Amino acid sequence: MAEWIGIGRRARRAYGFDEIALVPGIVTVNPEEVDTTWKIKDLTFRIPLIASAMDGVVDTTFAAAMGKMGGLAVLNLDGVQARFDNPREALDQIIEGEVEKTTDIVQQLYKQPIKEALIATRIKEIKATGASCAVSCIPQNAEKFGAIAQEAGADVFVIQSTVTTARHFSTQYESLNFEKFFKSMKIPVIVGNCVTYEQAMELMEAGADGLLVGVGPGAACTTRGVLGVGVPQVTATVDCAAARDFYFKKEGRYVPIITDGGMRNGGDICKALACGSDAVMVGSAFAKADEAPGKGYHWGMAYPHSSLPRGTRIFVGTTGSLEQIVFGPALKDDGSQNLMGAITTCMGTIGAKNIKEFQMADIIIAPSIQTEGKIFQQVQRVGMARKS
Repeated sequence: MAEWIGIGRRARRAYGFDEIALVPGIVTVNPEEVDTTWKIKDLTFRIPLIASAMDGVVDTTFAAAMGKMGGLAVLNLDGVQARFDNPREALDQIIEGEVEKTTDIVQQLYKQPIKEALIATRIKEIKATGASCAVSCIPQNAEKFGAIAQEAGADVFVIQSTVTTARHFSTQYESLNFEKFFKSMKIPVIVGNCVTYEQAMELMEAGADGLLVGVGPGAACTTRGVLGVGVPQVTATVDCAAARDFYFKKEGRYVPIITDGGMRNGGDICKALACGSDAVMVGSAFAKADEAPGKGYHWGMAYPHSSLPRGTRIFVGTTGSLEQIVFGPALKDDGSQNLMGAITTCMGTIGAKNIKEFQMADIIIAPSIQTEGKIFQQVQRVGMARKS
């Protein structure tokens, strides 16, 4: 419902993760017996976790490790992996650079031309490990990189920009014809990011196989501050999931929704799935893994923009192995480790045997959910009061 914000102007109320809670079910399920798999076209993944296409999070080694655990990691084709024969040198410059000079360092490194031969090389490196391979690029590079990626054996192709719509107008360049592009690809294509019912519906009608939901919620993203644009993730996810369900009812084709960004811990991930997501895309949580190429540092995909960077380099630290973060055992008390344990335990508490049942969870508006009874945690800055 909209509220008046001034004379003649109304605005919708939107909600983020801290403002809602999930209600326990009247029937509970053994967490070891719930089904967490999700599908995109003919591909099935055992865990609903996707590692973000960010240079500080995913390289070929990380993608292989994530794939072996039953998840998916997306390699950024617009980043250092496809620009440098030895991306480690570029990554070290970003990591070791002075904070005040980081933006310039990143911009200079990303001015180096993308080497198309490296796209195929990186994909083959991932595929050689037996892991599924997903790669990402901006819409302007999709036609060229999509053909290369498909030929090299990629399993999933992702088109990603700050906001993606099926109708983009420009007099300076030719916009990507999504409908034509989707038809040309034989592998699943995920597209994003979007946050509204209308955006999601048009992208599905154009032929998208999956949708990324979220504008500006990421830990390293500054889009909401620089542009003032964004929708809190709970409302964005619910709206796009509603479009997915209506589209499925109308066309009989199911398009998975993937909440992208803004999830600090297992509880946020559980809320995203309960709000309608089929899977989630996470960056900062995986940037903390020993295997992450950023060595505890993390920066957004829009950070390298030549004139209007919408990101920053943040330090999240290295807290444990990827195995610990995904499956535990958790040695941290802030919900940042054993994410799958959090998901399965929450599903069991809700009484959901699978992700589709999880999406039907009872949700309440609960602004005190993070603070009620937590005075000692707040004073001592532990547990739920710890900064992520």
